[in-house]
Amino acid sequence: MHRALIAAGLLLASANAAYAQLSLNFDISGARIGLNLSSYPTLQPIPGYPVYYAPGLNSNYFFYDGLYWVYDGENWYASSWYDGPWSLVDPLSVPAYVLRVPVRYYRHPPAFFSGWRATDPPHWGDHWGASWESRRSGWDHWNRNSVPARAPLPTYQRQYTGNRYPQQAAQQQSLESRNYRYQPHDSVAQQHFQQARTQVQGAAQQQPSHEHEARSPRPGAPQPQAQPQQVQRAPEAKPFPSAQAPRPVVQPQRGPQEQARPQERERPQERERSQDQTNERNNQRNQQQNGQGG
Repeated sequence: MHRALIAAGLLLASANAAYAQLSLNFDISGARIGLNLSSYPTLQPIPGYPVYYAPGLNSNYFFYDGLYWVYDGENWYASSWYDGPWSLVDPLSVPAYVLRVPVRYYRHPPAFFSGWRATDPPHWGDHWGASWESRRSGWDHWNRNSVPARAPLPTYQRQYTGNRYPQQAAQQQSLESRNYRYQPHDSVAQQHFQQARTQVQGAAQQQPSHEHEARSPRPGAPQPQAQPQQVQRAPEAKPFPSAQAPRPVVQPQRGPQEQARPQERERPQERERSQDQTNERNNQRNQQQNGQGG
């Protein structure tokens, strides 16, 4: 009996170790699953679970521990943005609380869900087989009194719709780092955030090197000759027209003949005057003489 308990404990420990290793099997290739959301979906909390669901979508759409989770009837996908791009998640890596969501909250349940109780989680062991069940033993047993708190919704993403929705991982990560400070607790969610940040950092480090290679000349290529710089001279300053001093008016100088002409013009007048005065004097004398003779 004692040996049987030891063997069971070793088997359980090995199963937990295997789950711990496989829980990080996370593909972030950026899959497209045919889900196109034009705006941020309405998310409602599931009572008793740290999970949200989207009642208005015809899809099995959830939010848990900082990530959006979608089940398309065959595979699980996750993304840190509400409309992807999506990452394929191995069935062994899906967080336990996502698997525990009751059937009633699957808005587009697959056919093999039929017949299961709406208040119970899906029978994942029946669907994925005994191998999965052995590696994920205990996934459907938990203490309902110690459920972790729900992660805050990244509502900042509501403003990114239509053409404003970021498509590049680097842009998404940049916006997320500025607007969403939540740190995930689940190992799978932590793996996703870490791999996304690593990819963004790697892309940022490669970009400067490519620019440097593009700018650096190839070996053996002729080096471009430096062109002499042409020194541009400043145009000479011209005085403002109003600042110029008025030019003196130069009177043209007249020659001696031109200067004598006015005098010559004045001589006939003077002669006439002197002749008149002389005649007047002679008349006065003649009158005086005639007066004395009579």
